[in-house]
This record gives sequence, structure tokens and C-alpha cells, in this order.
Amino acid sequence: MTRILTLLAFINIFIQPSFSQTQGIAYTAVGKGVATTFLTDYHCLGVNSSGLGWGNGYNKKFTMGMSEFSLGLYSDNLDKEKLSKLYKTIRSDVFGSGSSKADWQQQAAYAQDYLDAGIMFDARYNWLGFSFQTEKFGGIAFSVQEHYNWYSKLNTNTTGLVFQGKLSDYFTQFTAVFGSDTTIVQNDHDIAADTLAAVVAGTISTPLNLSQITNGSEVHFAWNRYYNFGYGKKLFGDSSFAISAGIGGRFIQSMAMFNMKSDADGLVFYSSLSPSFGIDYGAVANVNPSTFTKTGGIPAAVGNGYGIDLSVSAMIAGHVKLAVAVNNVGSVTYDRNVYRVRDTLVGEVSLNGMDNYNITNSVKQFLTEGGMVRLEGQEKIKINNPATIHIGGSYDFGIATVGVDFVAPFNRENPGGINNFVYSVGGEIRPRPWIQISAGYLGGGIYQHNVPIGINFVLGKGTYEFGIASRDALSFFLKNAHSVSTAFGVARFRF
Repeated sequence: MTRILTLLAFINIFIQPSFSQTQGIAYTAVGKGVATTFLTDYHCLGVNSSGLGWGNGYNKKFTMGMSEFSLGLYSDNLDKEKLSKLYKTIRSDVFGSGSSKADWQQQAAYAQDYLDAGIMFDARYNWLGFSFQTEKFGGIAFSVQEHYNWYSKLNTNTTGLVFQGKLSDYFTQFTAVFGSDTTIVQNDHDIAADTLAAVVAGTISTPLNLSQITNGSEVHFAWNRYYNFGYGKKLFGDSSFAISAGIGGRFIQSMAMFNMKSDADGLVFYSSLSPSFGIDYGAVANVNPSTFTKTGGIPAAVGNGYGIDLSVSAMIAGHVKLAVAVNNVGSVTYDRNVYRVRDTLVGEVSLNGMDNYNITNSVKQFLTEGGMVRLEGQEKIKINNPATIHIGGSYDFGIATVGVDFVAPFNRENPGGINNFVYSVGGEIRPRPWIQISAGYLGGGIYQHNVPIGINFVLGKGTYEFGIASRDALSFFLKNAHSVSTAFGVARFRF
């Protein structure tokens, strides 16, 4: 895939990747694993906008932030070593420092690694966040964020066709060209390297439908830019009991959407990607009513939409906070480079296998002419957002605060969303006014017993703030850990 695909996830990043799927862009919450009742200022957007009604905790009206990152890799099967290999390959693709192309043996090994392995990659970057909060007015906030989200899980035939292309074990014979001679070679798994190098296509005598080949596989990918806004205000109450409500939303620009799921109910497969991805759709692009080819310095959006957030929270006895939030209810309409896939027989593939270990390049493998799918152009398609519900609670002991979070998807199969229910418990301790140490536990979804940790420094009575966190401290110590993660922010100000 082109460098632009993952460049947003690695701006100025030369350390291990990080991740934030249920805490938004808030690096301060990543180390706790909990967010719903902990976040204030513009960090509330997309999580719990009613938190804007409680103030920022430092008796200051304005909060501004930028250069906040959250990236990460997770798998239910691949260990830390293989995830690190994936991360390094992605980074090499981004910065153009890739090694030589994989040979057929390496491609076969890659396919074996990814067989039935769930992979999640999530990246966020906060371009700018701003909020204004007072007791009388409440709180209003705005932010601009980039969000990249990937999830994939592929079966045997699909991994073979993606990583090995025309040399996949799915095929029973290969067509090889030696000069002016064309030869049909049976795939007996003992073919000389020079013969494999001459193969121009793989074929099968009894082909299967695409839905049969991909059964049990899924890929969900979205790259969106969010222009978030929100308002929260304490509606009524005193020191013993108070209620705050919030409303928020976002204008969404989407640079990429890819959605494929194949199961017993059938095959769902459609996409819309910016021309910056460099996909060669072939002749079908000439008759697609949504074909768009204009490229430039900034990848063009292929879809636009909206999302709406509603939330309410309560403060009890000045120590207990409870909150419920429904986020990102809405949709995106895609009207550029929109394609759906027909469930046809897959009898021949002429496409080469993948060059390296980067699973996100599989989008290009699926869509490029000569591959396993047959495309149909579409005028437009409307996709519902991956909306979520957040339920959280916390107790403030003064020097420390602990809480719980529960996050569930409304439509788990849509690109960019969480796949299953996620739960967490965590908190922070403040041994000094200028330092916050956080830790927690995170489970559910694709996570496997993660232990987030973090540290945050607050200087000048809240004037300047910076910190770093990890979604899973175990990945630093255990070789068989299933994640690599960190998140940080370097420029948050209050005044």
C-alpha cells in the first residue's frame, strides 16, 4: 500500500506503537484503561461530552492541546515478536526504507503467520483541541483528529491468495512462460525456483466461489478525519447530588473505507478509497460512475458524513461519578471510487503475492486488477458509523481516584469500530500535585488481560501538561504478549 496509507500513524514516531480504541485521543486515560468519568475539557469529545459540565479541575477557563498521539497493534494470536515485525515493516513502508521483496517461501511463511489471526491496528493524532469552561456557562469544546483503524482475520485460502497471489496453494496448476513457450505446470508443491519465477498465472480445475474461498474471513478498515464539537453543562444540583448533560457531534471526512465479511450468511464486500492509495482497478474504472482520479499533496476525501453524541453524568456526595454516553450515531456517504464485489468463481489469478509482512497492504491485493475479486462500480454507498455506548463510574478518594468502564458497539461489523464488548478497571494516584501515576486492567474484545500504565506531569498548577502511557505493561516483559503499545502528549496548556 502507498506510504500515505499509514503516514498519519507515524508522524514523528520512532518508538514502539500505541493504541487507543475506547479512550479516544486522551493519552491521560490510556494508562488507566478507563475514561468515561475521568476525562475533562476537549478530551471528553467522542467519549462523554457531559464531562465538560464539571470543569477541568484546575480553576482555569481555557484548555488547548496538540501533538497528541495514540497508536497500537493487537492480536489474539500473534505474539509480541511478530507484532513488532509487523510494526517495523509498516514503518519501513511509510519512510521508504523497505528491504528486498519477499520470495515465494517468505510469502508462504507470512500466510501461515496470519492464518486465523485477528489483527487490530488503531492510530489517532490530535491536530488541535480547544475548550472553554465556566461554572455558569458550562463547557464547549472543539477538536480536529485523524483516525485510522484496521481489523482483519483471514482463513487459509484467503491468506494464501493475498500473500502468495498466483502461486497460492489454492491453485492446481500454474501457467509458466519461458521465452516464446507457454507451459502448464501441475502444482505438486515441488517446483523448481526458476519455474516459479516464470509463472504468469495460477489456475484451478474446479474453481470455488469467492464466498466459499473467504468463508470465515473479514477485513474492516477506515481512515477518517473528525471535526469534533460538544457542549456540556451542569443542569442542577449541589454538593450532595448534581446532574450534568452533554451533546456533541462531528463532521466526518473519510479518506478510505474497506469492508469485507464472509460467513454462513453470505459475502459482504465493498470499498471506497482515495486515489492517493494508487489502486489499479483496471477497465472497470472506465464505467464506474463514481471514478475519481485527482491526486495532490493532501489525500482527497471520498466520503462525508456526521456523528451525534448524547451523554449524562451524575455527581454524588462530591466523590462518586456515574455516566452514560452514546457516541457517533450517524453515517458517512461515499461517492468516489465506490466498488462492490460480485460473488463469482475464482478460477485464475495473475497478480503477484505481497512484497512484505504488512497485512494492511492486503487492501491493494484484494482490489487490484488480476486478483481474486471481480468489481462492480457503484454511484454511492451509505455506511452507518461504528456507534458505541459508554457506561462508567468512579470514586475520588482525594489522593487517588478509581473507576470502571464498559464499552459496547452498536454495529460491530462496520469499519472503524470495536468488535466486541470491552471492560476495564483502573485509576490514578496523585502523590504530589504535579504528578499523576495511573494503572488498570483491560479485557474483552480482542484484548487479552492487558495491564495499562501511565505517568502524567502537570506543571504550574495545571498550566502545562505532558505524559506517556502504555496500553499493556506486560508487553515490556513477556515475550508471548499479544500487543505493543504506548501513547503520549507533549503540548497541553490551560489558562
